[in-house]
Amino acid sequence: MAIDRATVQHVAHLARLALSEQDRERFAEQLGRILEYCARLNELPLADVPPTSHVMPITNVLRDDAATPSLDRDEVLAAAPAHEAGFFCVPKVLEGA
Repeated sequence: MAIDRATVQHVAHLARLALSEQDRERFAEQLGRILEYCARLNELPLADVPPTSHVMPITNVLRDDAATPSLDRDEVLAAAPAHEAGFFCVPKVLEGA
């Protein structure tokens, strides 16, 4: 499948990229080769291949969600640069009302 320079320019415009004429020519050729390869992949006989979510046959590898002891609040707040009423004080990051 051929990609022309106008299509490359359109995609570059959408991505807010400034491309030279040489870049447009090069990317048109490269994208065309990528699309040709994808078309070849569509020709593979995959009717008997089951859908998979992972390449390895693994199941839930996460640990059990169990409550464990946490840090002591007073010790953590004592190490903070600023705290008030049991909470960390941080600078404002949003402006406005």
